Amino acid sequence: MSIEIQGLNKRQRAIADVLWLMNSKADALRFIASLEPLTRRDAETVIEMMQLAVIDECESIDDSVKLMLDNLK
Repeated sequence: MSIEIQGLNKRQRAIADVLWLMNSKADALRFIASLEPLTRRDAETVIEMMQLAVIDECESIDDSVKLMLDNLK
């Protein structure tokens, strides 16, 4: 699956590149926690945009709901 997110600024693109390299949700959360507040907000926005992009690629509503519920864990 190839995902493209439009409208990211330079810092958000850099954050997205780092997040794509993460091996787990725990790794991503540790990375985000290490950031200063302004950058942390950008990272949280990038993650939300990534999640929405993945959900947008789902073929069915059931798949979308499952992905959203899995992300709440």
